[in-house]
Amino acid sequence: MLRERYFQYLLHSCMKKKIAIINGPNLNLLGKRETDIYGDLSFEKFFKQLQDKYPKVKLSFHQTNIEGELVDAIQKAGFDQDGIVLNPGGYTHTSVAIGDAIAAVPAKVVEVHISNVHAREDFRKLSHVSAKAAGSIFGLGLKGYELAVEYLLSVKNEK
Repeated sequence: MLRERYFQYLLHSCMKKKIAIINGPNLNLLGKRETDIYGDLSFEKFFKQLQDKYPKVKLSFHQTNIEGELVDAIQKAGFDQDGIVLNPGGYTHTSVAIGDAIAAVPAKVVEVHISNVHAREDFRKLSHVSAKAAGSIFGLGLKGYELAVEYLLSVKNEK
């Protein structure tokens, strides 16, 4: 009951918020790739579910396998949107430029990873994103995106 009231409050108080979801490399293969780790639902179907759950929030979605395009998308959304849900995929562990792009924009960024990167290979434990993000969500599957959206709806736009 209390959770439902809170959810209704979020929907009512955040009717005009714009949130961008930006996915990095290989996330276009969700539902097909390593389904034991990432599940069998495509991101397009999941995104439709998010839009249905948050009808009064303007959600946008961008996916690219190219690092520079991720930087461009963060820069564009970071000045145009109220918040960003970012899954930089494998670039999390290698891209200083993505971390710098997050630091350069006023929008809050929540880092999301479907798998628990800390329970995987050692090289995945390094993130150039986490220190620049408002927060990070690991290992909760696609539910992490929903939690990130809820967080962005609940906070002011100040970074």
